[in-house]
Amino acid sequence: MFAAPGNQALTLTESAVNQITRLMRKSGNLGLKIGVKKGGCAGMEYTMEFVDQIDHHDEVIEQDGARVIVAPMAQMFLFGTLIDYQTSLLESGFRFENPNVADACGCGESISFKIS
Repeated sequence: MFAAPGNQALTLTESAVNQITRLMRKSGNLGLKIGVKKGGCAGMEYTMEFVDQIDHHDEVIEQDGARVIVAPMAQMFLFGTLIDYQTSLLESGFRFENPNVADACGCGESISFKIS
């Protein structure tokens, strides 16, 4: 819907691909759907859920067995994003390196986007 022809909204690191494919096998779902919604102290939050269907306007990104489905209204906010999966002694999770983010809250749970 908002994607530039020939360019995906986002890309995945090898670590993110490995985690998504592992979770897809475990859950038996079709893919991981990523979106954005209003919320948090900075104004917006990422959403992630495993789904069993792809809507007509979703963007589907397949990389080395991982399937990520980008919700239509999130495509313009996620364009150019790199998703990584990191593990440390205290936490593990997906990390978004999004060039469209203007600010983030102190806890890192919510973001605000640049307005053009």
